Amino acid sequence: MGYNNNLRMLGFNPPLMKSSSVKSMIELQDDSRAIPVATTRNLPSLKGGPELFGTNSAWSIMKASIKTAFFSDKINLLLPCGPLAMLVDQLTHRQGWVFMLSLLGIIPLAERLGWATEQLVYYTVPTVGGLLNATFGNATELIISLFAMKQGMLRLVQQSLLGSILSNMLLVLGCALFGGGITHLNKEQMFNKSNVGMSVGLLLMAVMALIFPTVLRVTNTELQIGTSVLALSRFCSCIMLVAYVVYIFFLLTNQKQDYASLKEVYNHLDKDRIVQYVYIFLLIVQKHQDSPTASSDNEESADITKWESIIWLGVLTLFISILSDYLVNAIEGASVAMDVPVAFISVILLPIVGNAAEHASAIMFAVKDKLDISLGVAIGSSTQISMFVMPICVVVGWMIERPLDLDFEPFETATLFMTVLVVAFILQEGTSNYFKGLMLLFCYMIVAASFYVHVDPASIQDNPQ
Repeated sequence: MGYNNNLRMLGFNPPLMKSSSVKSMIELQDDSRAIPVATTRNLPSLKGGPELFGTNSAWSIMKASIKTAFFSDKINLLLPCGPLAMLVDQLTHRQGWVFMLSLLGIIPLAERLGWATEQLVYYTVPTVGGLLNATFGNATELIISLFAMKQGMLRLVQQSLLGSILSNMLLVLGCALFGGGITHLNKEQMFNKSNVGMSVGLLLMAVMALIFPTVLRVTNTELQIGTSVLALSRFCSCIMLVAYVVYIFFLLTNQKQDYASLKEVYNHLDKDRIVQYVYIFLLIVQKHQDSPTASSDNEESADITKWESIIWLGVLTLFISILSDYLVNAIEGASVAMDVPVAFISVILLPIVGNAAEHASAIMFAVKDKLDISLGVAIGSSTQISMFVMPICVVVGWMIERPLDLDFEPFETATLFMTVLVVAFILQEGTSNYFKGLMLLFCYMIVAASFYVHVDPASIQDNPQ
């Protein structure tokens, strides 16, 4: 199975391996068809008749699915914190405890939501898989933002999304580079800087969309006072969404062009049969080494079925929505109880919820010297939030008559601008070491300390409805 997967990644058709024509080996496959996936779980026995099978099978599948979803990872030990948050809110109304318990309870749910998305991707074609990852990749941040927006806490929405970008670019990426550098002290880790350059370009575009509404308001140069900034923000958000869709389309089509280029190079080879076989073998080996899905020593397969994945996506989204409601309602009280500014909670503490899974994954891949995947997790998530989640929140606010704009105040906008510049300069050489990761972590400490002493002016503070 692993050999056939390698051929499919190159666009080869495994059943044609017996053909005498070497050229037929590299005919490109039709990407519109999903490849059947085997699950790692054995199906229940069919013995006992249809009635017994129907009852026992459903119960066995349900137990196995729950066990796989909630008892296969140590992070799920935090799951009881969710019900405890609801209980504390009903019995004591201690908002500080409700906030912390809700925060801890959402962490495993966010990680399981990412897991369920990955399971469903196994059963889809690449295009649908990319759209699923784009939709559910930062679903936790989106759900929290929508609940906050519904209650009129627009500054909380802005600051929590900003914090997610800063956390991914400084904390997550910094820990990944530092962990990888410490593990591989004797060599300098390398990565594909062209992919990083494209993501940084999109991040700079997002910074531009934030700077212009802010400068327009600060300089008092609006054409229509009080409405021009909002109109410009909505226009920029639509442009950003279109740009992100084109970016996803470009990545998917560019991958197909890479496969087509292999075929074109093959057609220009000398027709010596031995040379052709050697070249095909080298392509397989190179693609196997470069591919994240083929780099594992073990064959990858889905843990649950397609319909189980869809059901778990719905159930986990519902659980996160319920806890997000408690979390958002407790923020103001938690700020008073813990004597911590709301800005610090929004920018520093809340992003820990959505970035817990990314944090662990990025470090794990960096330690395994798969730095391109680590950068894809950290920088890719930042790009997704800035170019997809942030503008979609503005558009949804437009639809429900909430005046959410991209005027993030000069302090927040300057912080994001400097963060993107620092990351761009650190990654421009295409190499990494532990000191570069340490620099990013120091920058995050400076940002955290800055927001700990930062308070919004009374005129723009949230008034929950």
